[in-house]
Amino acid sequence: MRTIFGRLAATLLALVLVCDLAAAQAKVTIAVGGGACLCYLPTVLAQQLGEFEKAGLAVELVDLKGGSDALRAVLGGSADVVSGYFDHCVNLAAKKQELQSFVVYDRYPGLVLVVSPMHTSEIKSIKDLAGKKVGISAPGSSTDFFLKYLLKKNGVDPASTAVIGVGLGATSVAAMEQGQIDAAVMLDPSVTVLQGGHPELRILSDTRTQKDTLDVFGGEYPGGALYSTTAWISAHDKEVQALTNAILNTLAWIHAHSPEDVMAKMPPEMVGKNKELYLAALKNTIPMYSETGKMDPKGADAVLAVFSESSPDVAKANVDVLKTWTNKYVEQASKTTGMNAK
Repeated sequence: MRTIFGRLAATLLALVLVCDLAAAQAKVTIAVGGGACLCYLPTVLAQQLGEFEKAGLAVELVDLKGGSDALRAVLGGSADVVSGYFDHCVNLAAKKQELQSFVVYDRYPGLVLVVSPMHTSEIKSIKDLAGKKVGISAPGSSTDFFLKYLLKKNGVDPASTAVIGVGLGATSVAAMEQGQIDAAVMLDPSVTVLQGGHPELRILSDTRTQKDTLDVFGGEYPGGALYSTTAWISAHDKEVQALTNAILNTLAWIHAHSPEDVMAKMPPEMVGKNKELYLAALKNTIPMYSETGKMDPKGADAVLAVFSESSPDVAKANVDVLKTWTNKYVEQASKTTGMNAK
């Protein structure tokens, strides 16, 4: 009889442990707006380091072509969370769709306004872009809004420039080298690729750095973040906290290790064959990764200002930007675990 009870107790214990493990490993699907882009590295690295699993999550990363595709995945219900640029939360708020960022991993957007190597002699400042052809990733993108904002800020009518979609990868580099456009808003690793072949490349605005970002926006202008619908966040408090903890641990890991260490942890297919080039781009990008995970309120206000300048719809919508982000989960992580992602 004792043997029977013993076996029964062991079986029940095993079932409890399996159930506890299943409960602990809550499944979350994250849509990434282009995993190979260094601006989204912290999300991919968190998966590589096992931080999501340590936080009790079974995370699936779905790599999509761009931030707008990732956003559509969440709005359509095929993903839970977006790893993408915070500015979409502000833009969608103007359309009465409630999205909220809960942990920021890019304190700078990493957008760089670069002059084509073939037009360096005639373009020496942003004001010289009047009447020129300027490349962006695509119309209505973050690169487009950034360009319009810089032009207005420097007294140039955005309508005076011809805006051309050239993508963010090899197509943008080719367009710049061939002189098809006079300048472009680019991101790494494309900027580093172009600069590698043209050391004297003229950069008019570089938001990979703190100085230029503060000069342009007056605060840290947030780029990549994890965000979702407010409905999903309110219904998944534990999962949101776990995601936040994982990203904070990853940010702390990044800033405690060398760029070489970071590169070694990334998927080989994302690093590519030219490791030297990837490493150079990574060294340029690491300063833009957040050390705290927090949203800078001035940065959020700057995003609204950029979109208000560029989009009449946003300007008229009277967006309450405070509803598009929260530091609640980052602050809670600090209180409960003593986390300090530096």
